[in-house]
Amino acid sequence: MNQSDTRVGAFRVLAGQDLTGMEGRLVFLTHDNGVPEVKLPVADSDLALYLLTEEGADGELVTVVPLTAGQNYRVALKGACNPGASLVLADVAAAADAGKLRALPAGAGTYRVLAVAEEKGVDGQALLVRPAMAGLITVPAAPGA
Repeated sequence: MNQSDTRVGAFRVLAGQDLTGMEGRLVFLTHDNGVPEVKLPVADSDLALYLLTEEGADGELVTVVPLTAGQNYRVALKGACNPGASLVLADVAAAADAGKLRALPAGAGTYRVLAVAEEKGVDGQALLVRPAMAGLITVPAAPGA
């Protein structure tokens, strides 16, 4: 079998930045000169498809779990939401919210839906979510805006 080096579930990878205290946040896989590492998202387009489950400083090993639709997860929430809400990355310009999810904003823009809320959520909660890689959704500007 030629698939002997594949893996399922959580795995250890280097932190590409200080991820201390960031458990429950989403991170994306990148690299440093070909060496895999994870970082907090800095753009709405970042494919933050991994849940950080064990923190670490820059250059240390951390544990991440790849998101799969066959399972639900608890992810840090920014703001509030109701069950069934489409969830996107929180405002990536706010460093304190990096890697958190929020309900799809009503404001115009293009957002990447990463999950659906499976319970009612309040700000700061570790919200039960189901990955739903729905892709990019464009919210149009209000008429006359």
